[in-house]
Amino acid sequence: MIVREVHEHIVEIISDSGEGAQTAGQLFGTVSARMGNGVWTVEIIPAEIEPPYRSRAGASGNRIRIATEAVSNMGEAADVVVAFNEQVPYSRIDVGGLRPGTILFLESMWAESPDPLIRTAYAEALEDFRQRGYEVVEVPMNDECLKVVEDPKRGKNIWILGLLCALYDRDLAIVEMLIERKLGRKGKEVVDANKALLQAGYVWAEENAPWRFTVPVKPSDEHRVVMNGNEALALGIMAAGIEVCSMYPITPATSVSHYLAARFGQVGGIVHQAEDEIAAIGFAIGASYAGKTAVTVTSGPGLALKSEFIGFATMAEIPLVIIDVQRGGPSTGLPTRVEQGDLLASLFGQPGDTPNIVLAPTTIEECFHLVITARKLSETFRTPVILLTDASLATAQQPFARPSVREEWLAPPVDPSPWQEDVAPYDWDPETGLSQRPVPGQRGGEYVVTGLAHDEQSHVAYESKVNQHGLKMRRRKLKTLAKSLMPPVVHGPPDGDVLVVGWGSTRGAIEEAVDRMGAQGHKVSSLTLRFLSPLEPGLKEIFSHFRRVMTVEINYSEPPEEGETRAYAQLAWLLRAQTLVDVDCWSCVPGIPLPPQVIEAAIRERLSTNNNKHPAIDLENVPCTV
Repeated sequence: MIVREVHEHIVEIISDSGEGAQTAGQLFGTVSARMGNGVWTVEIIPAEIEPPYRSRAGASGNRIRIATEAVSNMGEAADVVVAFNEQVPYSRIDVGGLRPGTILFLESMWAESPDPLIRTAYAEALEDFRQRGYEVVEVPMNDECLKVVEDPKRGKNIWILGLLCALYDRDLAIVEMLIERKLGRKGKEVVDANKALLQAGYVWAEENAPWRFTVPVKPSDEHRVVMNGNEALALGIMAAGIEVCSMYPITPATSVSHYLAARFGQVGGIVHQAEDEIAAIGFAIGASYAGKTAVTVTSGPGLALKSEFIGFATMAEIPLVIIDVQRGGPSTGLPTRVEQGDLLASLFGQPGDTPNIVLAPTTIEECFHLVITARKLSETFRTPVILLTDASLATAQQPFARPSVREEWLAPPVDPSPWQEDVAPYDWDPETGLSQRPVPGQRGGEYVVTGLAHDEQSHVAYESKVNQHGLKMRRRKLKTLAKSLMPPVVHGPPDGDVLVVGWGSTRGAIEEAVDRMGAQGHKVSSLTLRFLSPLEPGLKEIFSHFRRVMTVEINYSEPPEEGETRAYAQLAWLLRAQTLVDVDCWSCVPGIPLPPQVIEAAIRERLSTNNNKHPAIDLENVPCTV
């Protein structure tokens, strides 16, 4: 038996949809995090609800990156892959997810299938995998599970979890506790059967697997929690003191409402499932008008449907938090895949000038904390705040420091004291654009709410001067907020050849790529923006210290071609307009998170263009993984 100490490893569990590979991956990631390892997980989700059986398109599962240090992205090619049939690994091979030397544990039942076509396909795939340099281990998963349960389909994933726990010396007591928590409602018989499957997989690996891996843990006294981004959003909603979440189910945002529905009532909150996206935001605006800021959660197509009501909330100055868990677009697009395509829609998706605040968390921990920030900003500035996360953050798991809930996070109680008669409902401060917020029930605070142009008294007014003044005051709020922000922190040297600017979930991969380049002697740095409207200050000054500034994003752009108008990535487009700096960009829309090696290749291409020493790299030949 070979025992290897590694400082990080990437494990993938892949199966047909519905066989539980995602659950096994989530449990493996959770136990690894609880044992003190750095963890980042990525769900592998087919585009169809019922994809073809035993096909590349039907591959479903989870990728788990575990490490001694903290990790903040999915990494690159997998070290260990567990596959429930011989076809699903090809979906991973197609995107560069495996490499020569990858250990592939493969379900062997298909070698004896009564269908000759399946037997042939299995034999051909087995030979192909070995020719590609994979270490293939055939595993009789089905037969081993039959020793414990009558239906292996209802337990193979937990048996595999036991196998992986043996491979990586995971604490079975923690796994059994997680099984009890997840399956306890199904009864003791189900829990006991799954524990037996876990033990059986562990024992099989001890007796048959030729490898063991140890991933050392960095000692820490910090108390941590482990969750995915959508769970962090739900907990952030509760920690912010928000009491109403109104939404219509939409992938990949729906699990926010599932998590809230099970727990929101314990803190006095309600989840309202509306009949459609428009009704959901209308309900949320009504709840906010009543005095307590509400939240509505959606994805790109839902954001488009909400656009009219977002404009209304901006004009009527009703606080509202809008969470957009981005996915591939346009239209239905890639509902289960990641993209950062909603930035410009969130900024300019409404008619006229609608100056909303737009934030983007870069980690799962920030998914929690920025909801609290969004609620406070929404109430302070009487405006909608849009929080842009994405499918990568939504489903990825990561440990972070356990938050200690603070009273100042919570929304204050509604002030029932009488309204001052001499104060207008839109008594805009000429310097800040801010005004007090009247709420129903305040004696003397009644006023007409309208989406029409209006004056300070909320009287409908079409006069040119009044309209200009109202637009100016609403825009002035963003200037006021911008003055309170700090410049972003540069990751790496404060000057150099290339500065990579990112936003959202690309942060971890960008910083890892920049660190690799720095270790090789290149003068490369990065910064990540969290405030996208208003932009964080000092950007033009920071940019001036670098020979080239480029963004890395997961939305569409085109390389520069002489004599043609170029399509810029969305953040690059915004930065060019705001700073008048010639910001370059590199982006792609593979529907999957960007691994560090792809970003590193993009940076090298820009460096070679700068120095004229090396030919440009053909990025189409650099594989994206997951």
